[in-house]
Amino acid sequence: MRVLVIEDEPRMSQLLRRGLSEEGHTVDTCDSAARAAESVRYADYDVIVLDWGLPDADGISLLRTWRADGLATPVLMLTARGSSGEKVLALRTGADDFLVKPFDFEEFLARLEALHRRASAGATGTSALGDLQFQRARRQLIGPSGRVDLTSREFQLMCAFAERPGDIRTRSELLSEVWGAHFDGEANVVDVYVGYLRLKLESAGARRVSIATVRGSGYRLVVSAEPGR
Repeated sequence: MRVLVIEDEPRMSQLLRRGLSEEGHTVDTCDSAARAAESVRYADYDVIVLDWGLPDADGISLLRTWRADGLATPVLMLTARGSSGEKVLALRTGADDFLVKPFDFEEFLARLEALHRRASAGATGTSALGDLQFQRARRQLIGPSGRVDLTSREFQLMCAFAERPGDIRTRSELLSEVWGAHFDGEANVVDVYVGYLRLKLESAGARRVSIATVRGSGYRLVVSAEPGR
């Protein structure tokens, strides 16, 4: 992997750089939001490690800007903050995973590699779903109303649905596939992101593709031959 580590604490930055390098990964480091923005502008990364607290801006603001600009690179957020509300804020802003300091390097590495695998697994190909095209390479939905960009998490959730259209996907399945087996935030994050994805389907003008709620079970992607069927 090519990894960008954004961490202003020198010792932590050096430890992560050394550990990742010893595992065979290419690592760039920076210690401010301004330098991070510059790095992302001129280089492509497989995964970004982002500290919440930076000297010139907070990591949440930087992440929010990236996602608004369409950056889909998986982001693992590091923080000394550990409350449930802060985890939910990070995930809803667009973080793909969340790790509280201090942490075990082996767990950090496993989570980073899992993010990379999930992103790589659905990175290419286009699926035709009713009146919609799901273009993985660009992370876009293309429908009668035009193209709609997906955030990293929305993209992963759409991949999970598109792999098995018509099948019921339980919340626990989706949590494991999209957020990872180690996710310890609120289970209703699935419901929140299904809501976001429904809005994206609506924005694309999809009339033959929808996400149905299966009461007591979860959700399923419904693809109709004709509108309304």
